[in-house]
Amino acid sequence: MRELTYVARRTVDWREAPDPKPRSDGEAIVAPVAATPCDVDSAILAGRGFLDPPFALGHECVARVVDAGDAVTAVAPGDLVVVPWSINCGTCDRCRAGLTAHCAAVPYMAMYGAPIGGTWGGLFSDLVRVPYADAMLVPLPAGLDPVAMASAGDNWSLARRLVAPHLQARPGARVLVVARGSIGLYVCDIARALGASEVLYVDPEPEHRAIARGYGASTAESLDPLPQGFEIAVEATGRVDQLALTVKCLAPEGVCESAGNHFRPGELPLLDMYLTGVTLRIARDNVRAHLPDALQLAASGKVAPEKVVSHVLDWEDLPTALPERHLKPVFVRNEA
Repeated sequence: MRELTYVARRTVDWREAPDPKPRSDGEAIVAPVAATPCDVDSAILAGRGFLDPPFALGHECVARVVDAGDAVTAVAPGDLVVVPWSINCGTCDRCRAGLTAHCAAVPYMAMYGAPIGGTWGGLFSDLVRVPYADAMLVPLPAGLDPVAMASAGDNWSLARRLVAPHLQARPGARVLVVARGSIGLYVCDIARALGASEVLYVDPEPEHRAIARGYGASTAESLDPLPQGFEIAVEATGRVDQLALTVKCLAPEGVCESAGNHFRPGELPLLDMYLTGVTLRIARDNVRAHLPDALQLAASGKVAPEKVVSHVLDWEDLPTALPERHLKPVFVRNEA
């Protein structure tokens, strides 16, 4: 089989690898049918990551099950499934507590699309081994488009987690979104659908702001750091200076979720945060724990994740098209 490999800044290519086989009766083999780059993949392709190439890339996809061990009961060959980005067993204490990004049964940070916590391959591959099929794979609900939900294994479900619990605790809250990619746009859609009284989306890209306005958000090219009284804020830029501005815009006892991958150091206004009583969370997402609720929201008809998809491209175009600067391209495989 082939796996798409990151080899240098803005350079990827197909490399041959052995076809994966189930190593136990609880494993499955899947074939991605709609895969998309995560926002962090864009940073990696731009040369801003912290890992040296080469390595197999990709950790967001909807896939078709092609083989499953005898002990697998949740899915069967032929099923369309969402593949979560992190490797998790589903049975250790952390997984049972919902901390699936911190599974104790696998090496620390085990994931697809980056050689940390072991080598698990990437989801821009012709075939992928799923070591804990019942724990990891989630059937795609009937009626949901694999292209629209290609990001469900990370960014879409993450976006719901960033804002939904806080709006449940603070109905009608004002929400600030400071972003550069798909996560922030998904947040705009979800926040409005779940009853935010106002959503302000801040992004220098005019095309991104147009999508946000389509979700009912007001928009700005840059952020005025004056106190603006937002109860909830989401920062997804990967830039500490933008995170600093974001927390300054919170109301007293406001909450900020940072989904940016902060590869570079910076300073936060800790005294301002102390005086305001800010709650700040910076974290990878325990996506498997949130996937069922995220898919239920997607199936409700209240949201439109398909609006964030910028291009639908052929699987064979991955080496040439992935390094290009697109918001959220989805690469689709012909299953015929």
